[in-house]
Amino acid sequence: MARLLGIEIPNEKRIEASLPYIYGIGHQTAKKVLEEAGIDPDIRTGELSGEQLSQIVNAINLAGIIIEGDLRRELQANMKRLQQINSYRGILHRRGMPVRGQRTKTNARTRKGGKRRTVGVERNPNAKKGKV
Repeated sequence: MARLLGIEIPNEKRIEASLPYIYGIGHQTAKKVLEEAGIDPDIRTGELSGEQLSQIVNAINLAGIIIEGDLRRELQANMKRLQQINSYRGILHRRGMPVRGQRTKTNARTRKGGKRRTVGVERNPNAKKGKV
């Protein structure tokens, strides 16, 4: 496994597919970074030299891409700020509800929690069997 900015990325995949293993880098960003670094996106990660890896790191730093822990901290700070100023989005975050306008009457099970059962009519276990 190659280490890039403290993150291990798979050796057997193409570098274009390996870079998105870093939190904060997606497919489009990976393409841009490799283009700036001047590296062929079809090369396997294990075949890269140390110099090429350092070119990728420099391209990421020069582009000003925030990755991993810094990005996670920034997102947490944004959520805390929204909650502190009591914005509607902050209240939804606090309650664990969907934040981006999705419906909540039905669906939203992932965000709201487990399945809630509907109240139905149950047969009395002491009732007589057969016709009345």
